[in-house]
Amino acid sequence: QVQLVESGGGLVQAGGSLRLSCSASRLIFSINTMGWYRQAPGKQRELVAHITGGGFTNYADSVKGRFTISRDGAKNMVYLQMNSLKPEDTAVYYCNGLESPARWGQGTQVTVSS
Repeated sequence: QVQLVESGGGLVQAGGSLRLSCSASRLIFSINTMGWYRQAPGKQRELVAHITGGGFTNYADSVKGRFTISRDGAKNMVYLQMNSLKPEDTAVYYCNGLESPARWGQGTQVTVSS
């Protein structure tokens, strides 16, 4: 069964840090570049970071230098370390594959207070 489960969100003050985790089924993890997306209220879902099976990473300009994506192949896990958080980072965060996305998980809420 293809499944994505995100966790690690919460309420944090501006300048703080959070580490998000995503558990993916072996099927989706093995065939995909994995990405972290976010959707703020009233806005479209956007890709903020992705990582290939070989470990190549890429980031949206808005998070570059603050966020770090990583993956653990042995555990089928993807992580997003978020530092220097800003109020505009407030959103629901999701993970998914880029080439063959699965049904979206429930996401994890990140709220950054000013």
